[in-house]
Formats: sequence, structure tokens, C-alpha cells
Amino acid sequence: MSKILVRSIVRPEKADAVMKALLEAGYPAVTKVPVFGRGKQRGLKVGEVTYDELPKEMLMTVIPEADKEFVVKAVLKAAKTSETGNYGDGKIFISPVDDVYTISSGIKE
Repeated sequence: MSKILVRSIVRPEKADAVMKALLEAGYPAVTKVPVFGRGKQRGLKVGEVTYDELPKEMLMTVIPEADKEFVVKAVLKAAKTSETGNYGDGKIFISPVDDVYTISSGIKE
């Protein structure tokens, strides 16, 4: 069964909601990493100050490829800051996973 890596970059205040949504959807294994960056809007300008590196959280989980649409919908719903969403709500990146090994046992999954 092929697997994919789902990387979700979300607002920090939405990270717990996304993690909860993944847990409730049956995907408890998540890695959370604080990250900084900017999107197409090139940061945020407040008065004369430009913040070009905004704090975000990156959540990573490996899932069966067949579950991609279900997981993406769960993340989208949990990460949006309004019904229609707003700039800066984040991105979801999907990548293939060639191999997975459990470090403690050395077993290839």
C-alpha cells in the first residue's frame, strides 16, 4: 500500500484544532514543528513595520494514499479562520513516501 506525507503549514492558533481533527479522524501520529515564513502576500505590514517572517506550525503525518482526500478535508476544515478562509491560513503539501522504517525494530512498514 503506497503512503504519502501530508505537510500542513497552519496558523499557530489553529495547530491544536488540526491535531484534534486528525486524531478524531483516526490519524493520531503527527509531528509538529514551529516554522517561520511568508506566502504570496509577502508578509504583513502594520503601519511602517513589515513582518516578512510570520510564525506558523508545520504538522506532518504519513497516511495511506487512499485516505488523502479525507485527511485534506479534515485539515482544511480545522485550519480555516472563517467560513471562506483568509490569507495566511496556510498550505497543505502532499509528497510520496518511498519507505518507512521503525527505528526501534528496524522493520520496514
